[in-house]
Amino acid sequence: MTNRPIARARTVSTLLASCLLAGAALLTGCSTPMHLDTSTKEVPVSEMKKVANPQPVQLTFEFLSRGAPSAAATAFLKDAVTAQVAESGLFAQAGSAAPAAMLMISMDNIKVGDDKTGSAFLTGMTFGLSGTAVTDGYICTVSYLPAGQAKPIVKVARHAIHTTIGNASPPPSAGKPMAPEVAVKTMAREVLSNALRDLSFDPAFNPQ
Repeated sequence: MTNRPIARARTVSTLLASCLLAGAALLTGCSTPMHLDTSTKEVPVSEMKKVANPQPVQLTFEFLSRGAPSAAATAFLKDAVTAQVAESGLFAQAGSAAPAAMLMISMDNIKVGDDKTGSAFLTGMTFGLSGTAVTDGYICTVSYLPAGQAKPIVKVARHAIHTTIGNASPPPSAGKPMAPEVAVKTMAREVLSNALRDLSFDPAFNPQ
């Protein structure tokens, strides 16, 4: 019989190490507490624009580490992402009767400072952190392509996780400490909620 707590711990440890979900985990192991950056907060469904007639959508999700696909991290978060999209009320489940629109969601773990847009990654984020504190950035991209159209609607949201080593203090924008598994799942939920909110209010997003 498999020892589930041990198996889950190994899964999370492997996930963090292989996908760089939190850089400090490579040095300290999965027991190191992590802090979500408070600049990004979860957007409740009540603050998204309601859709009177949600249309079927075919969902794809992928997690990347500095642009490279990560099957382990994708599998770790896929069910939660799928459930969150359903909870949003913005879409209906894809069926076989009619061609569905496409909803493509990606989350890319990048090194803070590598944002190719040249803009600040997060408002209030501290760059040049010392070696005892590590910040991992996450870019969530939501691309919605209505059925029969060629140009998608794209929304981008950003988040970060701070990890401290030893007695180091997290940056001022860091929230309360969390276990790695909780921090990663919470980060994903918060950043995706922001992208979905922005999509719901886009004038081009008008399901009929």
